[in-house]
Amino acid sequence: MPHTPHPTPHTPVRAVFLDLDDTLCAYWDASKAALKETFENHAPTGVPTETMIAAWAEAFRKFSPDVKNEQWYPIYLKEGGVTRVEQMRLALLELGHDDPIRAKALGDSYGLLRDQNLKLFPEALEVLDALKAKFPLGVMTNGPADIQRQELQTLGIEHYFDVFLIEGELGFGKPDPRVYQSGFDQMAAKLPGLKPDEILMIGNSYRHDILGAMEAGWQTAWVRRPSDFAPSATEPETKPDEAPDPTYEIGDLRELLDSATLS
Repeated sequence: MPHTPHPTPHTPVRAVFLDLDDTLCAYWDASKAALKETFENHAPTGVPTETMIAAWAEAFRKFSPDVKNEQWYPIYLKEGGVTRVEQMRLALLELGHDDPIRAKALGDSYGLLRDQNLKLFPEALEVLDALKAKFPLGVMTNGPADIQRQELQTLGIEHYFDVFLIEGELGFGKPDPRVYQSGFDQMAAKLPGLKPDEILMIGNSYRHDILGAMEAGWQTAWVRRPSDFAPSATEPETKPDEAPDPTYEIGDLRELLDSATLS
């Protein structure tokens, strides 16, 4: 998709999209807590928790690209439990354990505990309330349909959103240009005369949230928090060299409320 000229922070915003995981809620913190408790309770006898976490991380690095292939992607879009259990099976194989029954127990425990540990960031409700009072809001999130809907329900924030763009429901996810086009089309139906640079995308991933929105001509706010990285990584995502800068770079969602374009 050709690069669209970067919008300036002086254009007033008329609509806002927000990513979910690690933008509004601490997904990877919940994941890490759930993995620790799951492996403490259900790992093979004699296997330390940290060893299991390292095996899971290695399996995650290897399996994640396969989730997008023809075998797994249709399953993943509809229901996250199948690929979650497969990841546990592969983690056990990393340690020489071929145990599908244990993999199922591990996957089920991890899914349950991750949902139980999921929490909004402290400022999320304050910011959602402030934004909802001024703009139509959309949520734009990657992941299986059932898991993303469950997260919204667990967090109690479904009612804030006028538009839902969920990878598992669309059949494709960010940074596919079709996601941003769908978001624009649905918001434009609510806001006649809407222009791309009057939409703000707020997200934590430069590659998934920010770059695609910039290519669509939207304003962007890149949320960067020190805790935002998977157990398979050692540090948060960085912006590639020579890549364009977002409209805003923030460490807390409240920083946006002082922006002139949102006032």
